Amino acid sequence: MAGTPLRRAEQFVWLTARVLEQRRFAHHFLGGGADAVEAALLPYANEDGGYGHALEPDVRGPVSQPLHTAHALRVLDAIGRCGGPRAERVCRYLTGVSTHDGALPAVHPSVRGYPVAPFVPVVDDPPSDLLATGPVVGLLHRNRIWHAWLFRATDFCWAAVEAIGGGRPTHPYEVEAAVAFLDGVLDRDRAEEAADRLGRVVREQRLAVLEPERAGAYPLAPGYAPGEYHFPHDYARVPDSLARRWFTDGEMARSLDHLASRQAEDGGWPVGWRQWAPSAVLESRPIVTIEALRTLRAHGRPVG
Repeated sequence: MAGTPLRRAEQFVWLTARVLEQRRFAHHFLGGGADAVEAALLPYANEDGGYGHALEPDVRGPVSQPLHTAHALRVLDAIGRCGGPRAERVCRYLTGVSTHDGALPAVHPSVRGYPVAPFVPVVDDPPSDLLATGPVVGLLHRNRIWHAWLFRATDFCWAAVEAIGGGRPTHPYEVEAAVAFLDGVLDRDRAEEAADRLGRVVREQRLAVLEPERAGAYPLAPGYAPGEYHFPHDYARVPDSLARRWFTDGEMARSLDHLASRQAEDGGWPVGWRQWAPSAVLESRPIVTIEALRTLRAHGRPVG
């Protein structure tokens, strides 16, 4: 398929993507309006203030879930529409599904009976999870959204972030969630101090592949799929992320080169995590493709 990376990705999106990702692509790269993205997101919303209907493709079924709701917030944040009465409804939903310490579980047991990826555990009393809580709390803080739930959730995130590297095992996705929290939380001095410590953990535990041509020499976290490595661009998706300071210019350049090289012949980027159902992979690839293009463009790489 000839053309620029953007042109090739566009063909892939029109061929495979849901309406939501088609409109997200149009908004971010073709001058499309934010209203169209909001309209496409609306069918995933539920009356309880959360989002469901397999918005996050690895968790199916109509019921609201923290993962779906976090995904919806990321979409709204990216188009500048994360606020107002919608945010209040979302926070009420998050309050209702939060654990005893105010955090979010990765998956609420209400999804039981619907198809769910085998690597997503469904239990009756799900534990608090930084992976689910950190990105949501950071995003809400960055958008200056205030709600009573945020106070307890923020305290949980600080405690969870500060426990990383203190003898408790960690893994790349948890570090990603910690960065998403630290990039948005309002106490910038504390965030910078925590990020500096996290960066040392990442380098000491070799949680970022700094030499893409030697990825197999890096440790793979337990439970990850073969080849499910993390690179500098996975932590620092934008140049002003605190995680950008963890890597030299050369390390970041190699990471972005690797990301650009991952575009497949069909124009899309591949799913890096464990694949379990054709529909989940088909719906995930346009999401991954949009994020790859946004990351490359944010770092000044030409996409076309």
